Amino acid sequence: MRLYTFLAFLLILNNSLVAQHSVINKKSYTDPATVFTHPPESAKPGVLWMWMGTNIDKANITKDLEALKAQGFNRTTMFSLADVVNPWSAIIGKTKTPEIISWTEPWWKLVRFAAEESKRLGMDFGMFNGPGYESSGGNWITPEKSMQEICWSVSDKINGNKHISLQLKRPTVDPRSNMPFPVFNLENGLTEKPEIPGRKNYYKDIAVLALPAEGVAPKSSVIDLTSKLKPDGTLDWDAPAGDWLIYRFGHTTMGALIQPAQPQAVGLECDKMSEEAVNFHMDHIIGEIQKHLGDLIGTGFTHVHFDSYEAGNPTWTPKMREEFLKRRGYDIIPYLPIFAGRIVESKSDSVKVNNDFTATIMDLYRDVYYTTISKRLKDAKLTFLSEPYGGPWRQDDVMPLVHNVMTEFWTGNGEYSPYELDPTVAALRKSDHNLIEAEAFTGQPADSKWSETPAWLKPIGDAAFCAGVNRIVIHRFAHQPFDERYKPGNTMGQWGTHFDRTQTWWKESKALVQYWQRCQALLQWGHFATAENDFTVHHATDSIKVQSIHRNDAGTDIYFVANTTHRIGTASCSFKVTGKQPEIWDAVTGTMKDVAAFYQADGITTIPMKFDDAQSFFIVFRKKLTAPIVKGKNNFPEVSPVITLDNPWQVQFDKQWGGPANPVTFDKLQDWTTNSIPGIKYFSGTAIYRTSFNASAAIINSKQPLYLDLGKVNHLARIILNGKDLGVLWTAPWRVTIPSQLLHVSNNKLEIQVTNVWANRLIGDEQEPDDCEWLPGQYFYYSGKQLKEFPDWFLKNQPRPSKGRYCFTTWNYFTKDSPLIPSGLIGPVRIAK
Repeated sequence: MRLYTFLAFLLILNNSLVAQHSVINKKSYTDPATVFTHPPESAKPGVLWMWMGTNIDKANITKDLEALKAQGFNRTTMFSLADVVNPWSAIIGKTKTPEIISWTEPWWKLVRFAAEESKRLGMDFGMFNGPGYESSGGNWITPEKSMQEICWSVSDKINGNKHISLQLKRPTVDPRSNMPFPVFNLENGLTEKPEIPGRKNYYKDIAVLALPAEGVAPKSSVIDLTSKLKPDGTLDWDAPAGDWLIYRFGHTTMGALIQPAQPQAVGLECDKMSEEAVNFHMDHIIGEIQKHLGDLIGTGFTHVHFDSYEAGNPTWTPKMREEFLKRRGYDIIPYLPIFAGRIVESKSDSVKVNNDFTATIMDLYRDVYYTTISKRLKDAKLTFLSEPYGGPWRQDDVMPLVHNVMTEFWTGNGEYSPYELDPTVAALRKSDHNLIEAEAFTGQPADSKWSETPAWLKPIGDAAFCAGVNRIVIHRFAHQPFDERYKPGNTMGQWGTHFDRTQTWWKESKALVQYWQRCQALLQWGHFATAENDFTVHHATDSIKVQSIHRNDAGTDIYFVANTTHRIGTASCSFKVTGKQPEIWDAVTGTMKDVAAFYQADGITTIPMKFDDAQSFFIVFRKKLTAPIVKGKNNFPEVSPVITLDNPWQVQFDKQWGGPANPVTFDKLQDWTTNSIPGIKYFSGTAIYRTSFNASAAIINSKQPLYLDLGKVNHLARIILNGKDLGVLWTAPWRVTIPSQLLHVSNNKLEIQVTNVWANRLIGDEQEPDDCEWLPGQYFYYSGKQLKEFPDWFLKNQPRPSKGRYCFTTWNYFTKDSPLIPSGLIGPVRIAK
């Protein structure tokens, strides 16, 4: 008994300590300095994790997750897609693992393993609610439970005032799917909108109506003949005098298919307005999750995702008549001829009915689709994650039903391109949501072709932060199922920013992720400040665009201020705060210091600011101003060079990716693409620059801070000076502070590891004979080509036939004439103070 008493005491003590830690933790995260220096878990970004077709490997699931964890990510949302996304689906032949089909047992074993690994690593893992990313359905959905469309047939003109016996044709529709995009048809190998059997053999009557053959039909003239229709389609009717048309209205499946799923996993979209159909879909989704992951729900598996809507617009559901009557107060049946282009009662009445019908569809998406999903997932202890826009609903109606709302932004033409972001952010703020997540950096193939860099992404993300986003979820991180030799590896077809662990700059990207963590920690802190005109910009130079967002809490005000252009300039920034000492916090470096130069008047603090290319800062007001403002100071003192490093550089390229085997001497710094040696001209990866230099005692002993300024860098650089790692430079300004006492008078050893992008090596490979077969991409414009099938040398683990090729990927954007991307350390490299 004493043992149990002691154990009970320990348990009580432990619970007390946990409770105290929780309180301490809660208090500490009300302090902005704490969240800035130690970002909480909520500030870590996530990724959309793309599993491409059958190409999934257990060991590499672990490598993916461990790589993400190491870089500072903590959430993955998995999509099980086709081998290739055009955006419509395509396949790659001769796969190593043809048995892996989405939502089948071999696939579920891998999903369970991913959930177990996520639990082990303390990461949040979830997935889309079926195969593909659009929208909610699968091969378990039958035609009667699928999205429906109204259809009709019309008789020949009937002369009335006599008894009529006639055969009414059953309405028919185009047998091909009624959906926005094509799919890959496994039966004929074509990318098309395929014929759907249910469009031919599934049909339900709604009503049979007679109305005057011409002109506006008064409602009183519409005669309901539904009860007279016999099962064989014949009808007997004593027609009144006049000329009549008889319409037979019914509904059938739209044949809308989920996409871009593996062809073997494709099925119909469920009827979003039918509670029975949505529950049937959710029964399958939740049932399969519970069957395979039940013991991991809440730990290894946490959420189910519904992406932005692209499934098309249905026009019927089996209970539409009842729902319309209940919601609008009148019967829709007499007005059905409106769908056939007729005017009933009057043009204005017909418009009103059409608007009421649209409103009813919106109501049903809210009350059936979103409400059912929300309740079912909550009951299953799963989070409902969704991008609730693009569909036939009112966004303000459905967003309160979503447990975790996401929006999205793209990288259109290298600039911030929001997609339904502003209304989503506004609706979230209206419902008092603090966390605003976004599918981030979704890229068109014209913008994202293994050419993206952290510096290129930075102002796009900063603009999203200024628009209200405070947690980014990268689009996309593709699962890499291949051996490390095969880089850059697997892709999401032609789509998305290539934020993969096979990126040339993946290791260095941790510095970018730390920047995002610091930003998101402060942008989640406190509350969004809604005061108008509380930030203004004056005298901006060189066409820079300065944007901001304001957070506040408990007397502290924090402004995120960003130059969202790739230009350098100055601006006077005014903040509606006074009586406090402004501070400037740099989320790139993590430094925090008081602002030296500012002035206050009329309740406004104005700070003269200088912005480098895409530079951003947090301006923080938390300390009472106790000392008088001193004029003549400078917030951004000019940095002047004191030593130019003009000694030769020894540059070691990586032989594995085609670089010269031995170090190359650069007498002067140069763009790799201008070099006559192919292994340098087309090099992608990391090259190590080494040189030595002397520094005078006067410079070393100077009381001013010393910097190493790299000048121009394409595209990232890690700096090691006299054996000390000074970190990674990935964005402007391209300089780093030199710690005191690190420099010597003579023989200072400098190493700079410079990393560029994959594009040049891929273009270099195009100069060589091809040893893969390709198919042209099927997008609206030429954007490259997809791998037709895995080559035999790859499948058999043999040396590749084309010896001058180094890269392997499932999508190729380039030809031999594609322009190279400037690369390398351009400089000048200088010591400055």
